[in-house]
Amino acid sequence: MLAKITQSKTLHWLGRQLLNREDPRAFFDPLTTAINPMWVQQYTPARVERITAETQDTKTFELRPANRWGGFKAGQHLNVNVEINGTRRTRTFSLSSSPALWESQGLITLTIKRLPGGLVTNWLHDDLKAGDVIGLTEAFGDFLIPEEKKPVLFIAGGSGITPILSQLDTMALEHYPGPVTLLYYVRTQSDVIGEEKLSALRSRYPAFSLNIITTHEGSAPRYLKGEDLDSIPGLTGCEIFLCGPKGLMDLATEQLCQRGINEDELHSTFFAPPAPAKLATNDIGGEVTFSTSNLTVDSKGDANLLEIAEAAGLSPQHGCRMGICHQCSCTKTSGTVVNRLTGQVSGPGSESVQLCISIPQGPVALEA
Repeated sequence: MLAKITQSKTLHWLGRQLLNREDPRAFFDPLTTAINPMWVQQYTPARVERITAETQDTKTFELRPANRWGGFKAGQHLNVNVEINGTRRTRTFSLSSSPALWESQGLITLTIKRLPGGLVTNWLHDDLKAGDVIGLTEAFGDFLIPEEKKPVLFIAGGSGITPILSQLDTMALEHYPGPVTLLYYVRTQSDVIGEEKLSALRSRYPAFSLNIITTHEGSAPRYLKGEDLDSIPGLTGCEIFLCGPKGLMDLATEQLCQRGINEDELHSTFFAPPAPAKLATNDIGGEVTFSTSNLTVDSKGDANLLEIAEAAGLSPQHGCRMGICHQCSCTKTSGTVVNRLTGQVSGPGSESVQLCISIPQGPVALEA
């Protein structure tokens, strides 16, 4: 009888816990993680199969996501979710393998450069080991191989090569007719990421032309020059993809526009936050109502909606915190917000907004 009473109380307690939580997975995950971390439901768990050093400060992490993960297209990225000192951290990284590896073997790779002072990248390099399990989101992004089979020019700098490695591998497997050219800028030859893969691609993919340019091995720095672009046959007819440091991308964009390429025709992706727009400080801030949570708070200054929610004790879903991944998107039901990156003001009605780059301009209500 005592056992039945105890069991009944336990089930009653579990029921109360579930009713008090918006997402039951948040309750069960700590329990299932203790048994098998690959059973977690709040995110897709992925087991680390192998870690390979690419350069002195870059490693490739081969991962095996749970079967329910949705896959990806070459050139896309995802959010990685890890726990560091008891706090879950999320960062955005490109996939460096081809989708064919996932489809045939259930594996993916992330090639990650250590950032000086970077909390997550340093932890990944120093503490993550084979056999560990980390969290992934579904893949996203539109830095994709063109459907129309036009000539392609890739311009990459440093770790900006990672999504391009995925694209090149895929193009070779699918016999993309080309021509396909890569201008890859690195500080020194020892900083080439994916050197073995690039060499193999050059050997087996006749349409692929590779030009690795070192910027700091001569007496003076050697950056992208007009002659690099002028060496590309039919430049104005190419689909052009840019990925790398902002300085390289700005220089490439300027040089390409001088040669008749419209900036709107360039494909680019990078994870450094764009420079924010200048905002009129006396025109921002206001009362924010989180209707789902039945909470209203007042904000002043240029705090974005994600920061306001977190300061109020809420934990909305988010990823990159810089307007790239759209993981923090939610519905604004009324009021206006200002886009921190563009300075654009929203309409007053219902629409989807990104919490991390939206600043209230007067009273705002959110479904959060």
